[in-house]
Amino acid sequence: MQTPAIPWLPVIGYGSHIKATARELIVAQGSTTRRYPLGGVEHLLIVGGHTLHTSAVVNLLKIGSAITFFDIDGTPTGYLRPPGYTLDEETRAAQSRATPHRYAQAIATAAVRSRLLFVEQFCETAGAALLYEGELFLLHQARDELAHLITMDELRRLHRLTTDMYYEILSRMVPAELGYRRRRSRPNRDPVNAMLSLGYAMLFGNACVSVTGAHLNPDEGLLHEGAGSLVYDLIEPQKVAMVDRVVLAHAAALTPEDYECGAARCYLSDDCAGRLVEALHASIDQNRIDSQVKLLRDAFLQNGEYQVVY
Repeated sequence: MQTPAIPWLPVIGYGSHIKATARELIVAQGSTTRRYPLGGVEHLLIVGGHTLHTSAVVNLLKIGSAITFFDIDGTPTGYLRPPGYTLDEETRAAQSRATPHRYAQAIATAAVRSRLLFVEQFCETAGAALLYEGELFLLHQARDELAHLITMDELRRLHRLTTDMYYEILSRMVPAELGYRRRRSRPNRDPVNAMLSLGYAMLFGNACVSVTGAHLNPDEGLLHEGAGSLVYDLIEPQKVAMVDRVVLAHAAALTPEDYECGAARCYLSDDCAGRLVEALHASIDQNRIDSQVKLLRDAFLQNGEYQVVY
């Protein structure tokens, strides 16, 4: 029997059978059956299409646990809560009380560190001088400066600057004929931006599931603002390891049959998108995302420091 280290349990994909006894939750898919102590599952997250037995619903609600349902892309669609359930209210109240600056500072610093490490490793492996004179120094200087910025406007401005620099550097790490110059909003005009958008959408969906599992408000961000801002905060330091490395590896192997670029947008072929999605499923680490969300939730509840793992 597995005891989940994270108090919420995501069941993602299709075809699982979920049932429960008074002591354990049972998730069966094909020849694999996983069993969890019922008391360790505070929040069951059902993503995609599965068979949910009433035994699981009744036994989870009886012990005070919640159940939330999602589309396969991670969009919440509905939930079940037992009478008198207040854990979501307590968690969101702690989130609202938190002073965003120190959390945003940790997120922005981790993001620039992860990107610096990736660029330096790529340059070392490629054995080529991809950076302009002084470019690496500016990124290191920005990383160090983040620790001394006082206002949120300053933090966000420097984060945008380093992010724009990073995506411009990426243009020198992919074949020039792909037409990628920098990160652009949709519609995507080149295959690299199309692949990045697909990867970030998948990562966003996974993180949204975790944020909901932790009873956090996905729209109350720290570094980012607006709809889904907390989810964007959480995925920012994870983009390099879970998406960018995969996209650059696929970009290096693209052929003209893998994409079609018109005047309005660029489309990936079904085969290309399928290969990329398969690789992203392997690289997007749900356990790491869950752990990162739990660290943030605990920091809110305890008014403590937030350690970003990337």
